[in-house]
Amino acid sequence: MFSPRTKRNIQRIIPFGLIWLFLGWIFLFIEMAAMGGWENTPSSAIKMDISVFVFASLAVSLVGMVIGIIELAYLNKLFSKYSFWKKLLFKFLVYSLLLSAVIFITFMSASAIENRTSVFNHLILDNYLEFIVSLTHLSTALQMTVSLIVSLFYREINDTIGNGFLLKFFTGKYHQPVEEQRIFMFLDMKSSTTHAEQLGNEMYFRMLKDYYDDLSDAVVKYGGEIYQYVGDEIIVSWRLKKPADNNQAILCFFGMQSDLRRRHTWYMENYGVEPTFKAGMHFGKVIAGEIGRVKKDILFTGDVLNATARIQALCNHYGVDLLVSADLVGMLDPGQGFRVTSVGVSQLRGKREKIELCHIEKVE
Repeated sequence: MFSPRTKRNIQRIIPFGLIWLFLGWIFLFIEMAAMGGWENTPSSAIKMDISVFVFASLAVSLVGMVIGIIELAYLNKLFSKYSFWKKLLFKFLVYSLLLSAVIFITFMSASAIENRTSVFNHLILDNYLEFIVSLTHLSTALQMTVSLIVSLFYREINDTIGNGFLLKFFTGKYHQPVEEQRIFMFLDMKSSTTHAEQLGNEMYFRMLKDYYDDLSDAVVKYGGEIYQYVGDEIIVSWRLKKPADNNQAILCFFGMQSDLRRRHTWYMENYGVEPTFKAGMHFGKVIAGEIGRVKKDILFTGDVLNATARIQALCNHYGVDLLVSADLVGMLDPGQGFRVTSVGVSQLRGKREKIELCHIEKVE
């Protein structure tokens, strides 16, 4: 059974392989149409048949997924602070150099083996230089360039929209309204106005960006979906499942707390303040669907959203960092690692019915 983080990474890597595969097919069939059959295409140094076609398809998919792994594990973090076009350019240059090096090494090695000589033989280098200016290499380079650019554009668009939401747009999952049972966590930064006044707008925004980055690891680890950023507030959502799985929402809150505490010294050194937060949690039915004509988005509507926002607003009143509706507590399986304490029954602002609220603490 894969962890939520592993599942998310797999979901992000597979599209790279599919992009390279489909574009490889497109280029192959364009060459076939232009040359009157795949036995005449410039890239057919090996006679093409169904077994070679399958092998080539698997190979190009693997190359795409390796690009995806490198992107997620290294380059995305390395260039995260650059603008979109700078990231695209730098990543393209790195991948181009990497792929060129792979082509150089594999060609030189294969040519040396074929000619039963050393890779340092001048004939091998002459063969490589001849290959570089050949139509076969130019066709391959064009295909790889297009595949790289499309892959990197996909990566940036997927990050902007949110992992998973792009796929839902493509599959049309929310083209028609869908009813779902969801857990929501409204998480709000404490003393945000004071921090903004103390730091100034630009420095405060930088801190907010770092704060969101630090909170994101726990969201990924515990399978949450970031629904919206609203100023200094984050709305995180989970599909309602069995009690043991629903615990992910509670674990996410405490994971976020732990991650921020580990960064206490760093925030104090760089900003002179340490961001902290409070949160409210509740669950209920929502209607999910696509909205917008000029700008499309996936929207959740339902009473649970308003109720969760009101629950979060009561954290200061009760002097706690986390308030959870008793209804949601009943759908959890906290176990011995947590202490659940009822803080009483409250009437949420704008609501007729009262609701019991609970405070959950992690027991060390």
